[in-house]
Amino acid sequence: MTPERYQKFKDLLDRRQPDLTVLTDQVHKPHNLSAIIRTCDAVGIPDIHLSQPKTGYRNFRGRAVGSHKYVNVHHHNSVEAGISKLKSDGFKVYAAHFSDEAIPYSDVDYTIPVAVMMGAEKKGISAEAAELADQHIIIPMQGIVASFNVSVAAAVILVEAQRQRLLKGMYDHPSLPEEIYTPTLFRWGYPELARYCDERGLKYPEIDENGQLVDPSSWYSRIRAKT
Repeated sequence: MTPERYQKFKDLLDRRQPDLTVLTDQVHKPHNLSAIIRTCDAVGIPDIHLSQPKTGYRNFRGRAVGSHKYVNVHHHNSVEAGISKLKSDGFKVYAAHFSDEAIPYSDVDYTIPVAVMMGAEKKGISAEAAELADQHIIIPMQGIVASFNVSVAAAVILVEAQRQRLLKGMYDHPSLPEEIYTPTLFRWGYPELARYCDERGLKYPEIDENGQLVDPSSWYSRIRAKT
């Protein structure tokens, strides 16, 4: 890893927003999932939560233009399980959902820990998920169509979240905990070596301030001695 690439990764991690995420409710089309993941990366979201659709997932990673490598995907067997997990972690859940209680998406606060919940194509948010959400939000429409495509809607909402957080200076200082920041930096810089370590339960080797392995020969010697 070159020092320039190391610094680029550090800059990206410094802007990650661990208290902003997306939860999907039965979204299953590969191009929509990929587009949402790509938007998450673009606004600095490190994690996305997907509830398992009844039809199962197809491979969508190839369509995310490489951004899947930088966004952690967490799967839940049900949207209720995903909501429960996020709420237990301190997140408010804003559901993109038409209802009598819904307010414009730009009228809510995205600078608190927030999970934006997006519903499945055609069906939208399920009744069960809507009931569990803390707030329903909508994107006001001015044309004959009733709604945006789910990936477009997610992008519109997340860009507003980014705007609010930029105004508050939340991208100006690192927010990721050290126990996540350091191993993520290593995995990004040395993906094959990280995979080797993960498969064998090994601790990642140390890297210096320029992103270079510290005394790699000694590390490899110790590993060979153990095997």
